[in-house]
Amino acid sequence: MDKNLIQRTISGIVYIAVIILCTTPFGAQLFDHISPGIVKQQYLYYGLITFLLIVGTWECIKIMKFGNGYEKWIVLPIVLLIFYMFSKRFFHHDFYFNFRLSEILALALIVIAVVTLFKFTSELYFDSGKLIFTVIYVALPFSFALGLPKFSSYDSNFSLEVIFLFILIWSSDTFAYLVGKFLGKHKMAPKISPKKTWEGYAGGVVLTLVLSYFVEIYQPQLRGNWMIVGFLIAAFAPLGDLVESQLKRTFGVKDSGNIIPGHGGVLDRLDSFLICVPVVYLYFILEKFI
Repeated sequence: MDKNLIQRTISGIVYIAVIILCTTPFGAQLFDHISPGIVKQQYLYYGLITFLLIVGTWECIKIMKFGNGYEKWIVLPIVLLIFYMFSKRFFHHDFYFNFRLSEILALALIVIAVVTLFKFTSELYFDSGKLIFTVIYVALPFSFALGLPKFSSYDSNFSLEVIFLFILIWSSDTFAYLVGKFLGKHKMAPKISPKKTWEGYAGGVVLTLVLSYFVEIYQPQLRGNWMIVGFLIAAFAPLGDLVESQLKRTFGVKDSGNIIPGHGGVLDRLDSFLICVPVVYLYFILEKFI
């Protein structure tokens, strides 16, 4: 058997296992066998997101090839400061009781960063532009990810929005790939991602909606309507891949890193996640007012 295939399989299994343990009550239950109550699920989730944030920031710095100016050295402190502000809201459950207009501004900045990457690429050749883009592209999505699950400080209850977000992203990518492979004829963005087709995109949306239907039926405790969430994920997940592909193409980089052997870096694996999280979070905000 091909050694690369074995490596990809093993690292993929480990990656998925870590995601499951940190986004579902299984993680805390596993630690309970060692010492009851030693770790609460919200801390495992917070640790996962913090780790991904730090590694993702470092990968983005390497991709964009910062110079030796001060911008390179203040990126991570600024990212961590923004994440700390969201962290306080996470542990005080403030995401569920208070809506802030600053959240809409932050979401708008993500849109501006994406438009800049595709339409005003020259702005990213300056270290100041690289600094702003990295902070927006990495810090804000991972910070908003803290606002997706709900948990109780008094028991082991931890909601499953994040793991189903991952599942639907994985299904969207898989369905789009399979449909595109067998039926794809019309290229979506041939210069950025030659393998993506409109047929694959449509197949990913339709089949992810089917899976979302079962999530909505069998997981009624989740916030929002998961038919809508599934559609948003299937619609925006390919954009996440295109954004990261465009970023790497702009700076002549093949992979964001190699932390996941055979699969690349954090940004390679979570490109769709970085775009879908803000979109789903915005939906959860709007859903409160409907």
